[in-house]
Amino acid sequence: MPNQNLSRDEAALRSRLLSVTAYDVHLDLGNAEDEGAPGFRSRSTITFGCSEPGAGTFLDFIHGGVSSVVLNGIELDLADAVDDSRIHLPGLQAENTVTVEGTALYSRSGEGLHRFRDPADGRTYLYTQYEPADARRVFADFEQPDLKASFSFSVTAPSGWQVASNGVETQRTPLGDGTLSRWEFAPTQRISTYITTVLAGPYHRADDEWSTRLDDGTELRVPLAAYCRSSLAGYFDPKNIFAVTKQGLDYFHDLFAFPYPFGKYDSAFVPEYNLGAMENPGLVTFTEAYVFRSRATEAQYEARANTILHEMAHMWFGDLVTMKWWDDLWLKESFADYMGALAVDRATDFTNSWVSFANRRKAWAYVQDQLPTTHPIVADIPNLEAAKQNFDGITYAKGASVLKQLVAYVGFEAFIDAARGYFRDHAYGNTTLADLLAALETASGRDMALWSARWLQTAGVPVLVPETETGDDGAYTSVVIRQNAPDPVSGEQVPRPHRLRIGLYDFDGTGALVRTDSVELDVAGSRTEVPELVGRQRPALLLLNDEDLTYAKIRFDDASLATLLDSLHLLSDPLARAITLSALWNTVRDGVLSAKDYVRLIQRVAPVETGAGVLQVLLDNALSAIEYYAPAQRREVLREEFSTHIAEQLAAAEPGSDRQTIWARAAAGAGRRSSSHNALLRGLLDGSAGIQGLAVDSDLRWRLWVALAATGSATPAELDAELAQDNTASGRVGFTTASAAFPDPAVKAAAWQAIMHSDALSNELLSATITGFGLGSHELLDGYLDDYFASLTDVWAGRSIELASRVVGGLYPGHQDAMPGMVPADHPVVQKSVEWLELHSGAPAALRRIIIEQQDQLLRSLRVQAAGM
Repeated sequence: MPNQNLSRDEAALRSRLLSVTAYDVHLDLGNAEDEGAPGFRSRSTITFGCSEPGAGTFLDFIHGGVSSVVLNGIELDLADAVDDSRIHLPGLQAENTVTVEGTALYSRSGEGLHRFRDPADGRTYLYTQYEPADARRVFADFEQPDLKASFSFSVTAPSGWQVASNGVETQRTPLGDGTLSRWEFAPTQRISTYITTVLAGPYHRADDEWSTRLDDGTELRVPLAAYCRSSLAGYFDPKNIFAVTKQGLDYFHDLFAFPYPFGKYDSAFVPEYNLGAMENPGLVTFTEAYVFRSRATEAQYEARANTILHEMAHMWFGDLVTMKWWDDLWLKESFADYMGALAVDRATDFTNSWVSFANRRKAWAYVQDQLPTTHPIVADIPNLEAAKQNFDGITYAKGASVLKQLVAYVGFEAFIDAARGYFRDHAYGNTTLADLLAALETASGRDMALWSARWLQTAGVPVLVPETETGDDGAYTSVVIRQNAPDPVSGEQVPRPHRLRIGLYDFDGTGALVRTDSVELDVAGSRTEVPELVGRQRPALLLLNDEDLTYAKIRFDDASLATLLDSLHLLSDPLARAITLSALWNTVRDGVLSAKDYVRLIQRVAPVETGAGVLQVLLDNALSAIEYYAPAQRREVLREEFSTHIAEQLAAAEPGSDRQTIWARAAAGAGRRSSSHNALLRGLLDGSAGIQGLAVDSDLRWRLWVALAATGSATPAELDAELAQDNTASGRVGFTTASAAFPDPAVKAAAWQAIMHSDALSNELLSATITGFGLGSHELLDGYLDDYFASLTDVWAGRSIELASRVVGGLYPGHQDAMPGMVPADHPVVQKSVEWLELHSGAPAALRRIIIEQQDQLLRSLRVQAAGM
């Protein structure tokens, strides 16, 4: 019986019983270039103590066969010891040594040791990805974060390869005829299993160094390296990557008053990566999407810098001090999300970090926190499957938003003093919420219990609504902030304490909408009076949460909403503009502002929006408003209107500018659902569109081909010809997406079979096929509804959680139309979802969570559509 889903109770019992000293792990990757070899030899030797001699425990190992288990010099009977993914260790002594040898499996899912063959040159690349619990796919271990140990890795691999791990390389020895070599790496500090790592392959490598002077006068020197696939070397920009890395090390070294603790700092950009990055100490892995083969906007470079600094913050929050169990995942992810944005703002040349945070990260949190599966920031994580799904907008972005509110509440200096004490007291150890609260109370002198209960242990998004009254002279006679803050878990109102600013904006002599004053105050209950504003003239715009200090959806009084709908494009402050745009997008999703009004607002705002990142989000949101929130009978008119607007703005954009690139990408995005501007898309591909200065590079070309294929305006032969010119990893992704997008029943049937009933696709090509399949009409796709729901349990049982989640979430039929005279809850897809959930009450909670969330998103879109009919 499968036993991979380790429970919190099992982990706690093992933690009370064991203390782990060290691992010695050897991986034999000499056969990696043989695509027919499913696995590799793995040997793991672990020394550990047991507080109850005579007791038993178990190791974790997801394997392709175990060849031997030797415990304290005695070889165990494999029939008794090996139980699926667990290896039982009976009769422990006070001090123990166990060695497990077996075959671990190469991965195509991005979990464990991922193997990738580069289509550009046929070379093989390997890297590991473990969080939350996939080190056990590579070597036998105690797979839980609070059983830290020192790790020594050695690797056998082809001699011409680059091989790296957490520790510095200490020795390299040619073997036999010299075809293979053995690499050995220095022992690590005490770290958790999920942040150990190995990188191997013919990677391109660049080197640098960072140094600083310590308080005792000695110099700390940290070697830096950066890796990418050899076929990407011509696009790699390690100089810029090292520059941001050094800026971050300078900043965090001073801020945390705790020297960087892990010796070296490597950055590896790897293919088919499931995440943005992973904070393995000494060797951080990143998606190679950050190696820009095509033109990248300043917003993309800023996003890369944010990711680099997010992962760097983890060296302290997460690696040096680690949560005891996944309930407190936020202890690392919320802090890293906040610190990443802070460091980009304070340590780099990018100027829009908090604008990007308000515009993207918090928007993610607001969506996640309104789902029926929402949870407190400090979550209840009973097992590893639940942990895997908790890497969400609440743990990351809501947590970071709440930390920003905490800084406003206790002050920045007290917050940083608390962090410094936290590191000193818990270095190389594990913590819980109580440990952080103790540090905060010591540094700030405040009782943090109520703040924690309201913000960290309560779910849901508070809504702040201004209620204003004015006299005949236009001056305020009353200003009240109403807070609607239900906890969706308890169903009770739980008003949050907010420290926020209210901004007053009026038009200046040039016609710009500018801040003329602001008021800072505490909002704690369901009703807060603002006497400071009484007697003041009503401004054109009253902006709650100016400067984005708290976490809440905000509404506008009637006069302010009228100002925004007419003159938002005149609002001069970028952060204020991002806050208001985010708030207005929330009103669309809540059915307060119509999709039509929102799209027309964006058509006024987007042409003058100066921030590339904000512009990209606005255009994406407008397209989503059309496809998901506009009633079906009005959708085609909005599509045509917005596509025409995009074409006009593309033609008017400054040649070679970020704005030009973003408008061109938007044209391709709009073209996925409408063929009315196919001539423009074709013209961009063949150069006849007359758009001067536009880089129609590989990324944009594949976006255009996907759009043309989705509307039946391209041919398979054209896609084949494009792939012949761009037979690269990203080229194959574009080709796969476009190939599955054709509005042809046979194409959709083949794509469905490849996704749902085969495991031949790698993680990235699986997602590409899902995306292409989804670009189809109801006539093409509705026939797959029954098979979708019938296959869910088999998909979940037969795939890794990563791949199963992609299939279940990606294929959910969530793009539906509200039907006249039918309440949204009676829509056939909603009903099928309800029926499946009722019939599968015992299905894995992680699988049910995906269906519940997808159903809720569908219901929201149907309700908004119905309200707009």
